[in-house]
This record gives sequence, structure tokens and C-alpha cells, in this order.
Amino acid sequence: MKDIVIVGAGKIGSTIADLLAATGDYAVTLVDQSGERLAGLELSRPVEAAIADVRDSTALTRLLDGRFAVVNAAPYHLTIPIAEAAAAVSINYFDLTEDVVSTRRVKSLAAGSRAVFMPQCGLAPGFVSIVANDLAKRFDEIDSIRMRVGALPRYPSNGLNYNLTWSTEGVINEYCQPCEAILDGELVEVPPLEEREEFSLDGVTYEAFNTSGGLGTLCETYLGRVRTLNYRTIRYPGHAAIMKVILNDLGLRHRRDVLRDILENAVPSTMQDVVVIFVTVSGRKSGRLMQETYANRIYARNIGSVTRSAIQVTTASAICAVLDMVAGGLLPDRGFLRQEDVELEPFLSNRFGTVYATGDATLRSAA
Repeated sequence: MKDIVIVGAGKIGSTIADLLAATGDYAVTLVDQSGERLAGLELSRPVEAAIADVRDSTALTRLLDGRFAVVNAAPYHLTIPIAEAAAAVSINYFDLTEDVVSTRRVKSLAAGSRAVFMPQCGLAPGFVSIVANDLAKRFDEIDSIRMRVGALPRYPSNGLNYNLTWSTEGVINEYCQPCEAILDGELVEVPPLEEREEFSLDGVTYEAFNTSGGLGTLCETYLGRVRTLNYRTIRYPGHAAIMKVILNDLGLRHRRDVLRDILENAVPSTMQDVVVIFVTVSGRKSGRLMQETYANRIYARNIGSVTRSAIQVTTASAICAVLDMVAGGLLPDRGFLRQEDVELEPFLSNRFGTVYATGDATLRSAA
């Protein structure tokens, strides 16, 4: 049995704990600085709980020492201290961050390490990069890679056409930070909430717009190999326009604590959500211009006796799958691992990755 520490007892951290504990192969310790949050957790199976302030490097390294891995499900601004503690005791490190600066620090810590450092292991960044890389490998020459992902309420009923389904801090951060992209073969930064587009999937109309972090390391991997590479978040039409007023015209991008408080007290959470994944790659096969598209919708479901939202299920399952693959020897056992280092089929065959194989997945080809 391998000892795992999960830092962050929020929506995603608690789901990860349930998934790993259910296997019987992992001894799980769930860590949070809030004893009240730990005491109020709804879990299908008991796990060990520990109260700790992860900003206390001495306490954190003591807690991690001798474990197999730490799974970071804490807010993005705590990524660096948790990764540094993992490096100090040479244990495997996995996180969910979409923050580009934090990921660069994680990569530097991996240099020469005897442990695995694998950031961005959720849905986007995460699984979506695995899909995009798999599609791209089917082409002789790649022209464009376009990735669209969103966690949406199934029954929107407010002006934002949105409900809170995961980290409020994470949503605000991806709406505010510059976004990486490849445009005309050049690495560029594009503004968040811009380049809005609309598309239809099975009769439902969505909008998509730039947000940060969803590409993971794909820009670095495909620079010089692709003309266009971008990532956009999916929402229902009208959402982006309202968020631009809130963030830009009202200036709340500079008062994130205020915005978080407003959203969490005005926008209800929901467990009735759907994750929409829409990835399109175009290029040439045997001299012919072709396109392949992966589309999937995944809904909320029970994990054990607890109902989990679609974004909880997909995010937690993705990080559990890659951790499980490292533990099983299916991925390298040290150094920096990118999502595109993971093959799609073994991922989908993994006991956690099967969540993505049981949605409404379709693969469509077009000339």
C-alpha cells in the first residue's frame, strides 16, 4: 500500500481521497489548514485527516517525508511551497494548477530529481492535452490544434448562465491572466475573455473565449510544428460579455477577494453540471487536408455513496489516473512529466481514466 498525502480538502481534494481510498491500494491522508472543513467532509470511506498550514515549510516537509506522493489540490497560489516541500524530501508530486508561473517553478524543481514532478493533471490542463496530442500524432503535418473545454450547469437560471462548480479562485485567475497560444507559427500571449466564438454541439449553442492555463505545456511541445494552437473555455452565450463588465469596467480584476466574495454569495453552486470537451486537429495525411475531432460530455455521478459534480469527477479521475500509472510503472519514475507524455489508450484503460471512456465520447473525421 502506497502512502498518499492530498493537500486541500475542498471539492476536488475530497473526491480524489474517495477515489484513491476505494481501491485499497493507497493509504490516504487528507490535509487542510481548516479543521472545520476537515470535520465537515462528506466521504464514502474514512481517511486520515491532518490539520496543517502548508505555508509552514518545516511542518509540511515533516508531513510529507517518507510518503509515495503528494497530490496538490490546494489553491493555485500555494502550488510553489507544496512543490518545494515535495522536492525537499524527494517524493512524487502531482497538481491541478492552471497557473503558468507556478508550473515553470515545478519544472525547475524536477531537474535532477529522483522523483516525478507532474503538474497540470486535471481536465484542462490535463486530459485535454492527452487527447490533443493523440489526435495530432495521426497526421503527417499538423496545421491547427484547437481545444475547447467547459464545466457548465445543466439548468442555467441566472444572467451569467453559470453556476459555481469548482474553485472560485481558479475561475477568477483564468479569467484574468494572459493566455498562451501559437498564432501563425509564433508563440504569443493573447488577452483573456477575448476572441469569442460560437459553435453548436448536438443542437446546443455554446460560446468559447480565451482563458489562461488550459494548454499546459503544449505550446512548448508544438512550437515550430503547428501554425495555430489555442485553448478556449466553453460557456453558454452571454457569459463572457457580463464577466468583461465585472472584471474590466468595474475593476474587480484588481480586487479579487471582493469578486470571490460576491460570486460565492450570489452565484449558487450546483451538482447538476456537464463537462463539455471539444478538441479539433487539422492537417495533412498522405498529402490530403484532413480534420479529426474529439467531442465528449460527462455528467455528475456518485462516487461511492456521495454525489459528485461532473467537474469533480473528471478532474479527480484524471489526476488519480496518472498517479496510478506512475505507481504501476506505466510512466517514468522520475523527472518532469508532461500530460502529452501520457498515451490516450492506456489512460482510458486505467481504472480511474475509464470515467472519460463512459461519457458521450465521439471521434469524427472529415476531409
